[in-house]
Amino acid sequence: MGVDPVKVERAFFVDGRLQRLPAKRAKRLVVLDRIAQEFVPGIHYSEAQVDARLKVFNDDHAALRRALIDEGFLERESGVYWRSGGSVPVAGPTDSE
Repeated sequence: MGVDPVKVERAFFVDGRLQRLPAKRAKRLVVLDRIAQEFVPGIHYSEAQVDARLKVFNDDHAALRRALIDEGFLERESGVYWRSGGSVPVAGPTDSE
């Protein structure tokens, strides 16, 4: 049985801030996927830009950055980061359809 992403987010985020990374991998992946949504696929980010985005969620931005890389949500090469995983929200129908 999978984890409920809504319940996981309620349990680990308070006022948009991550209280701690879950110990269980399934829950940790839900949390990291939520954080990965802050990075646009195809855009390259400097380490300072990544850290600035991660500090919004938790003061231990280095641990979050490592976790995102270790779990395949972000890739890094020569100090440049980009989103490499995670879910992508599907847009709903437009008025022209």
